[in-house]
Parts: sequence; structure tokens; C-alpha cells
Amino acid sequence: MVQYMVLTHESSLLVNNPRISVGVSSGWFLCVGGVLCLSFDEDCMIINNRILDRLLTKVQKPARYIGGEYNSIVKDWHAIDVKIALAFPDIYDLGMSNLGLAILYDIVNKEDDFLAERVFVPWFDMEEVMRSENIPLFSLETQHEIRDFDMIGISLPYEQLYSNVLTLLDLGNMPLKSESRDTSYPLIFAGGSAVFNPEPMADFIDFFVIGEGEEVLLEIAHLYQKICHLDRDSQLRQLAKIHGIYVPRFYVPTYHPQDGTLIKIEPTVEEAQPHVTKRIVPVLPKPVTKFIVPFIDIVFNRASIEIQRGCTRGCRFCSAGIISRPVRERPWQELLETVDKIVKDTGHEDIGLLSLSSSDYSQVRTLVKAITKTYTDNILTISMPSLRIESFSADLAEMLSKGRKSNFTFAPESGTDRMRNVINKGISDEDLLETVDDIYKRGWQLIKLYFMIGQPTETDEDVIAIAELAKQVLKIGRKYHGHKAKVRMGVSTFVPKPHTPFQWASFCSLEEIEHKQELIRQELGRMRGIIFNWNNPEGSLLEASLTRGDRRLGIVIQRAWEKGAKFDAWNNRFNAVAWREAYEECELSFNWYAHRVRLMDEVFPWDHIKSGVEKQWLLLDWQASQQGEVKIDCRERCYNCGIITTFKELRADIPAIAWKCPPTRRGL
Repeated sequence: MVQYMVLTHESSLLVNNPRISVGVSSGWFLCVGGVLCLSFDEDCMIINNRILDRLLTKVQKPARYIGGEYNSIVKDWHAIDVKIALAFPDIYDLGMSNLGLAILYDIVNKEDDFLAERVFVPWFDMEEVMRSENIPLFSLETQHEIRDFDMIGISLPYEQLYSNVLTLLDLGNMPLKSESRDTSYPLIFAGGSAVFNPEPMADFIDFFVIGEGEEVLLEIAHLYQKICHLDRDSQLRQLAKIHGIYVPRFYVPTYHPQDGTLIKIEPTVEEAQPHVTKRIVPVLPKPVTKFIVPFIDIVFNRASIEIQRGCTRGCRFCSAGIISRPVRERPWQELLETVDKIVKDTGHEDIGLLSLSSSDYSQVRTLVKAITKTYTDNILTISMPSLRIESFSADLAEMLSKGRKSNFTFAPESGTDRMRNVINKGISDEDLLETVDDIYKRGWQLIKLYFMIGQPTETDEDVIAIAELAKQVLKIGRKYHGHKAKVRMGVSTFVPKPHTPFQWASFCSLEEIEHKQELIRQELGRMRGIIFNWNNPEGSLLEASLTRGDRRLGIVIQRAWEKGAKFDAWNNRFNAVAWREAYEECELSFNWYAHRVRLMDEVFPWDHIKSGVEKQWLLLDWQASQQGEVKIDCRERCYNCGIITTFKELRADIPAIAWKCPPTRRGL
């Protein structure tokens, strides 16, 4: 049996016990079996390294939990006004590859009065150890219990993280529901792509940050300095006044009693606005250079630079392309300086030039040429993980070939020209194969292709064409490299996303998805050289129901979590049974949320959240997709989607070259 004893700072036992080392000057202490486990200093709990070392012998990859990495930042806890835990609700290996987390960590820690520390959800083995030993979830930098922070900011880039948020709160010894947390608990807020429909998580989150966080996070921290003494409801009323902040407790949804569809969502207090418009950063700030260097391999062992934000291509399925508008570019000279600083500050040999469409960056050739000229000894790999065939060229391939070769990634999305017209991906098979030829002949042996099945109007012939196109690509590779040539094809399932033209579409049935996947497998046969990866149809069904969900799904999420749902994005950990049972017990339906066709005039659960693109414009584009109508890059022609109108005041103050939208004048 484990024995517990509490020692005050006045206890002679503490002073005379050589097994206990204390890192604080005052407070009281909890010992487990004679070993100091937790120290409590001015109401803050710190996990002691000695007990942590003992626990970490029982888990895989203990370096996930120790902190202390090169470039991590540790501040004097007692000298800081506002303490923010930045949480990624998955394991360290994934969270440390998230550029958004790195950006916010850098921005907050540049402020003298604020600190940011990192928190990740422990893997199953560590969670079991923590629960058995009553160890709360703690930050990596100082091992403070997350409950001791003033605020916890949770990144939600995709819906499969929802159940992990509840694990994070529970391990932090905090009530799951926002209504049950008073000022003795941190403020819990969330941001990221998934919160453009915040309603499914409304029960658990105090407030949401809609849009880009670089500026608004500091506004939140400065406001907290002024309102920290207020009660929780008053704090949230003040936060609701900030542009881009959505406080769900101040809004009430109304549903049709007959069919259950939404009638309206209305604010209940004067501080809450009827519509919450996303925040944008009008000019992108300086990129991060001092990336934290992990002790272990993470998903992407590279430093990433966002060369531009936004996309002008208008793919109809792509929520990122809508919610990240307008396009803003960084000057190529600034990016070159950033590469130099990253190499010096981190030692990284792989630099990712990130964007939704990296080759659309207007100065991409100038930038790549300058980088390859500076690093001529093949010491640096330049990765461009999102390339557009339309804007890729042989000269860009030639410049990239001077560095170390990894692979090229393209996303044709569909196997036929017809389907690519439907989704507004205006490229042809001929263009793709010509580009592939240029790449293989310059020495690359692996090309990655991403496709999507289940999109509106898709037929069996369109699906079979995906496999046929992959075989044509491999044939070209073998012309140059024989059997060393490889094609890695990922085939995901289309999920209708909020704020896109396809938000009116329905999600395929599981039987349809499995049929389409089988068609591809049959067409590929036993052909070597093509690696075919596909996703779990039931996982896509969950994503579809959550991304299109309303506030009634909160109880479903909690019930599924109570039944063991966690790490839902991991195929080998996804618990489909827990989710199905949760829906049934809550008398709600997967099918109603995922498969139901939306009416043209239906009120969506996310209509009070504004991306800047008008809903009417999205509807017209949805109708255009049914006719296979292609819209060209909006850098070449403005389609008046609503972005200029929404942000006309900001646009008027920004140099024309900074945005790839037409200039405007204030007040027009």
C-alpha cells in the first residue's frame, strides 16, 4: 500500500530527510512512500523530478514528458502576471509538429508579463501511471499542474481531438463543463480550424477564438490583467467584447420541434454580438526561428516557415482555403533571413516552406534559388509539402533538385478531368503527367499523390480512374528509375465542411465508401511500386457528424469519452462502438448529422460564425459545381466572395502588394 504524508515547510522531518530535495523556498509537500511527489508553493502544485523519474521508467518515450529541450523557455513563475498553458490535445510527437502552437508560444513568451508553457495529452501508458499515482496533468516547462495556470488555450485543428479535450480537463482535475468551473479554475479557450463550428464543444469551452491568434491572444492576456479579480461570468462578458471572441454560454439555440433542424442562435447578453467575425492578421508577423528541438523523433522532424497564408484557388471542398482568406505573402528576403536564423538557432537540416499551395507563392522561384545558392553543399533539404500542378514548373524542379532529394507531393484529388471541374481543381491528366515526367527525370524516385473519394456527382468510373492515373504515374517513374520508382497514394473520404460550397452536400454511406475503396484495390491488383493508403470509413463518419453538428452533440461527446473514446484520429485506437452507443443512448443519429441533404435555405449551426466569405456566394458556387463550372484563380479575377467587404477597413490600410485581393478605399 502506498503511504501518503503531508509535511509543512516547518516540519523537521522535511529538513532532516536526505531523500527529499526541495526546489521552492516555502509551502507544503506531499510524499508518496517517503519520496517527495508534489510540492505546493503558494497554492501551486509542482511535479517533483524524483517521482517523475520513477514513473517514467514505466512508459514508452519518457522524453515526451520531461521538457528541458533546447530553445524551450522557462520563466520565473512568481514574476509573471498572466500564465497561459498552450495545449495540443494529442501526444507530444504530433503537437510538437504543429506550427500554430510554435507561433503562439513564441509570441507570448516575448512579453515580459506573460508566459506560455506546453501541455500535451499523455499516451495510454502514461495516463494509466498518472491516474494510479494521482499525478495531475502538468506543463513541460516547469511541471506545474495545469489547473494553476490562469488560462489554458487548446488547439483544435480537427474534430477527432474533441474526446481528448475531455481527457485533458479530467487529468487536470477540472470539471468538464464550463458552467461548473468558477474562478478557482483557469479560463479554458480554444482556437483552430475546427472551431469555425464551435457548437459541438460549447459545453466544455469557456470561449473560442475565431480565426488567427497572433494578435488576439495578447489582447486576451492584457485584458485578463484587468479582469482577473472579477467573477467568471463578468470575466466572460468582458472577453465577449473582443472582436473574434465567441462565448457560447451567452447564446441560445432554438430548434424546429418537427424535424430538429436549427431555427436560430441568439445572444442573451448585450456584450455578445449576433455574429462573430473571424480575426485576421493584416500583415504576417516575423516567422518563428528558435524552434524547440525535441529529444525524440516527432511526426515532422523539420522547421517550418509559413511563406504565405490563404489560398486563391477556390477548391469547393476545402475549408482551409475559405477560412484562411485573404492571401497574404511574406517578402522573400525576410524568408531567406529566417532560413539562416533557423539553421543557426536549431541545427535543422530540413526546412518546410509551408502554404496551402506553396508553388503559388509569387516569389517562390526567387526564394528557392536564393536558398539553394546559399546552401550549395546539400546540407539542407527544402520541403514544399503542398504543390499545385498548375503553378509548378520544370525550372522550380531543377532548383529543388540541387538540394537533398526527399519526395514531391501533389493532390490531384480526383481521377478524371470531369470530377476536377466539379470540385474546381482545374488541372488535366495531361498537365499532371507532364509534371511527373519532369520530376522523375531530375532524379526523384518517390511521388506522393492525394485523392479523395465520395465527392458530389462521383461515379464508379471516376473512382477507377484514380487507380489508373496512379499506374500511369508509376509507368513514367519506371522509365527513369526502373523498379526503384515508387508512388504513394493516399485516398481519403470527402467530408462536407462548414463554410464551403460543399456544406450543402451529404456524406456518403459507409457501404458506398467501402465499395469505392474496393474498386481501387481491384484496379491496382497486385501491382508493386504503388503504396495505397486509405482511411477508416467509420472514422470519416464520425468526423462528418461532428463537423456538421450542433450544441446537442456535447452530451454525445461526453458519453463517448466516458465509454473509452480517445485518440479518435488514430486508426488503431478509434473506438467506433463507443461512439455508436453514445449516439444511441443520447437518442441522436449519426445519419441525421452526416448523411442528411441540407436544404438551400437551411440555417446551419455555424451561421453565426463569419469566415468573411458570404453564405450566398457559397450557395451560388455550390450550384455552379453541379454544372461543372470552373472558376479561375481569384488572383486573376475577383469573384466578390465577401472578403473585401468584410475587411475593407483593414484592406484600406495595407499596401497593395501585401494582399492578393484588389485594393480598396476606406468607406467604400
